[in-house]
Amino acid sequence: MQLGTTRQLGRANNIADLRKLARRRLPRPIFDYIDGGADDEVTLERNMSAFSNYEIVPDVLTDVSSIRTAATLFGQPVDWPLMLSPTGLTRMFHGDAELAVARAAAKHGLLYSLSTLGTTRLEALAQSFGGPKVFQIYIFKDRGLTAEFVARCKAAGFHGLALTVDTPVAGNRERDRVNGLSLPPRLTLRSMLSFAAHPSWSIPALRGSRFDFANVSHRVDALAAGPMSLFDYIGAQFDPSLTWADVEWLAREWGGPLAIKGLMTPEDAKRAIASGATGVMVSNHGGRQLDGAPAPIDQIAAVRDMLGDGPDVICDGGIRRGSDIVKARALGATACSVGRPYLYGLAAGGEAGVDRALTLLRQEFVRTLTLAGINDVAHLARRHVRRVPRES
Repeated sequence: MQLGTTRQLGRANNIADLRKLARRRLPRPIFDYIDGGADDEVTLERNMSAFSNYEIVPDVLTDVSSIRTAATLFGQPVDWPLMLSPTGLTRMFHGDAELAVARAAAKHGLLYSLSTLGTTRLEALAQSFGGPKVFQIYIFKDRGLTAEFVARCKAAGFHGLALTVDTPVAGNRERDRVNGLSLPPRLTLRSMLSFAAHPSWSIPALRGSRFDFANVSHRVDALAAGPMSLFDYIGAQFDPSLTWADVEWLAREWGGPLAIKGLMTPEDAKRAIASGATGVMVSNHGGRQLDGAPAPIDQIAAVRDMLGDGPDVICDGGIRRGSDIVKARALGATACSVGRPYLYGLAAGGEAGVDRALTLLRQEFVRTLTLAGINDVAHLARRHVRRVPRES
């Protein structure tokens, strides 16, 4: 990594700073793919701003000379209650792709989740990453492909599955439509100047290995005939007829920790557990699917109250500060899940950038616990947060 990049990462004081670096490093269509949401991006913004609706109520005169942050997630120990969300197309943002992210996750003792639409084979990820790992799975129209994923994950030693259920069709991501983003990325009249202005991204991308969905292309090489839009790919491959019966089937096939990702209501969370899941990821797909959906943080307390103490409840979406993790945990989340924060770091500086993102979040998380008088994350309780009163 160049010395200048090292210095820039060192001067990044928060996730917002890493976002600025990523924006400078990436061509506009690629940055907008990370950064954008659906329709008017109301939910995208609300995911983040909703955290400001909660105050942290501190304890005082507590011994905070040592802070315990360890937690358990998908039945596996983690150093603090955070996991790295599954993100597709990761090689678009940096050539080292998912392996760079996994190495940073290992350094921080965190769980890493590999996407079905990732650009690294799950076997390669498992071979290089010995930490807790989850495979994010879709139910394809070809059920045999989904069953194959289950068998491969068992053989590779994955610790859990996360079934994404909020993509019966692709959300209307207008930034991608305007930019003409395709898979793999291609030059258009609109994007040519942006790609030319970012040679540090464009040259490695052009010289690198063929872009494909590494875990799917051996059976569904939809990109072999040429570039296509993500909207077309989802429409061709994902099954919109998915029901709870499919969750029951997957739970039987897998027989291990299984989270349902993309539900928002206590009722659906209860149905998920009844269908064989061991946890839920309260998520609106980062504001990239249904615009107008609630912010995940606003649903955590109700979901936890419905499920009781046993199942994992993961808050997925909007986390930009370590204090956000404290708030979610106090409201009842087992852990939080982040995608954009580490992708900004990856785009800004590869593995070192992801490491910087996680370092910043952990420092903020521990500092917030210390200032709140909480010496063990297990002691966080509902009384430590309250909703900011609305002005009349």
